[in-house]
Amino acid sequence: MSHAQQILAQNNDLPIKTEQSVHSGKVRSVYWLSKQDSQRLIKQHGYAVAPEAELAVMVISDRLSAFDCIWHGENGLNGVPGKGAALNSIANHWFRLFKHNQLAASHILDVPHPLVWIVQKAQPVKIEAIARRYITGSMWRAYENGEREFCGQNLPEGLNKNQRLDELLITPSTKGILKGLDGVPEADDVNISRADIERHYRAFGFNSLSDIDLYEKLLKQGFEVIAKATQAIGQIFVDTKFEFGYITNRAGVKELIYMDEVGTPDSSRLWDAEQFKKGTVVENSKEYFRQALLNHFPDPDILLNKNRMFEREALAKNNALPEEMMMQVSQTYTSIAEQITGSAVYKPENPKAEIIATLNDRYQLIR
Repeated sequence: MSHAQQILAQNNDLPIKTEQSVHSGKVRSVYWLSKQDSQRLIKQHGYAVAPEAELAVMVISDRLSAFDCIWHGENGLNGVPGKGAALNSIANHWFRLFKHNQLAASHILDVPHPLVWIVQKAQPVKIEAIARRYITGSMWRAYENGEREFCGQNLPEGLNKNQRLDELLITPSTKGILKGLDGVPEADDVNISRADIERHYRAFGFNSLSDIDLYEKLLKQGFEVIAKATQAIGQIFVDTKFEFGYITNRAGVKELIYMDEVGTPDSSRLWDAEQFKKGTVVENSKEYFRQALLNHFPDPDILLNKNRMFEREALAKNNALPEEMMMQVSQTYTSIAEQITGSAVYKPENPKAEIIATLNDRYQLIR
């Protein structure tokens, strides 16, 4: 069997019963279920949610995104074998650990297949909640260019690249474009301060000012849970992105929960601890692939300069990356997933057929 056969590249064309258009992101596609199917599954499977909760089937692909583009490889590699299952298994592992540590619940209700979650609808907080323990990546580049204020917080002089920060630094950014908010640029993924969030907390999706404290608490606690667990397997948890949302629980009370994914190689940086002690950074996350792309093309500015997005998209579309480059990404993702979860990453022989069979037999969700 070829590597290409193991890849789920297109995930928005499954015959899943839905009355709405399929929402497709860079990696995941969401199929919102009808009111009748949502209520039926809640009863049949005993999900601990409000009886009228809206449910969705979330299918993860094996597509490989970086620098806001989707990349492909030679020999029909329109993604990376095992990537989707690796991401799902890691995120689900951390969400369970958060719940075990009594932090907060997540949006995941069920895992029918390694590439599929059944989730409950949440009202999203419109913030990319980013937490950093080390100065690296885009923050280091800005610091090196003289910036000292990040999201309303000042960093001291004299920091070095990849240095550990004295405290966990929260550097939130906008999720989506918010219009008409004083001091907040009308653009996606731009840095904001705690003061910006407090001034416009309702526009950002918070129910109350006190929930800003709760989101920061859950962010810090979640980070520390993951950092402690990764330390035990010889990995440094460098930085990550969290997302939050509200659900109405069975008692009819609005509750802030974790959503999207967390602690994965797509949303976080992980470094090999032993190599870091020796002064070398070995990336066990998507950052490895980003660096490989920067080294692969003769003009890396295309990948870093937002004003050259047209050229970047053409670069991704017209260049099949070497198969060994794609398979190294597969190895990075599956290896770190197996270390974190303690279980082998499942690589399906025919992912689409398996998903359809599972959702038909156990859930009656196929048209």
